Amino acid sequence: MTAFFALTTSLLWGLADFGGGLLTRRSPALTVVVASQAVAAAVLGAIVVATGGWSEAGPRLWFAFAAGLAGPVALLSFYKALALGPMGVVSPLATLSVAVPVGVGLVLGERPRPLQVAGIAVAVTGVVLAGGPQLRGAPVQRRTILLTLIAALGFGTVFALITEASTNVTGLFLALFVQRLASVAVGAAALAVSVRRGADAVPYGGFRWASLPALAFVGLADVAANGTYAVAAQHGPVTVAAVLASLYPVVTALAARGFLSERLRAVQAAGAGLALLGTLLLATG
Repeated sequence: MTAFFALTTSLLWGLADFGGGLLTRRSPALTVVVASQAVAAAVLGAIVVATGGWSEAGPRLWFAFAAGLAGPVALLSFYKALALGPMGVVSPLATLSVAVPVGVGLVLGERPRPLQVAGIAVAVTGVVLAGGPQLRGAPVQRRTILLTLIAALGFGTVFALITEASTNVTGLFLALFVQRLASVAVGAAALAVSVRRGADAVPYGGFRWASLPALAFVGLADVAANGTYAVAAQHGPVTVAAVLASLYPVVTALAARGFLSERLRAVQAAGAGLALLGTLLLATG
């Protein structure tokens, strides 16, 4: 069950990143973040009302609130890093986010079996290579590296916090709703500041309503990924769930290959193969 839900997380996050990347080519990144998260919050709010999720309110929601604060910071740092530096450097570095939940799991006493340790090492190596690490070229700005590390820390923090935010499915819906409300609030505040400084909130020519389904998909895929990761981490070792969930760059690269006809570099193809091998080792270990 852990492997299934964690791999589902990778699929959802990978597709959400792919969709978000396409949308930010036409709209400001902040607008994409706020709009997609607002749609997800609206849907989650309806689910919470329908399932009576308010009865699960309690101290654990502070973990969801904290995850909601960390998420937008991580996303915005990631997008800025992509704008400043080569994706071949930023994408692999961002996968360091897996270190946070894995570290938490080890501190809490989890001890993966030898075959799983090998699987973790192989899978993480594969994910880094699948991002297409740039091995040559001009030096990368320190600001780009710093922003990427902030993004990785933020993503990993969300991984760890959302696991603690609920103990059952009904509570999980409420936790995800609270997380999204916090994300929308933080994103909207940042967008307001950006507009005051002269930035555009919508692309030239106005908001394209035709992009609303894509925004909804990105937001709902992201929130669903948070949910499946929480389930995976609650039903098995966090160290295994976190590594399997971190395979999303492979999904993004394959989506770009399939929908945009982008060619995979040899190092990316090798990385995808290693990630698959690591997945098999983790699942069978």
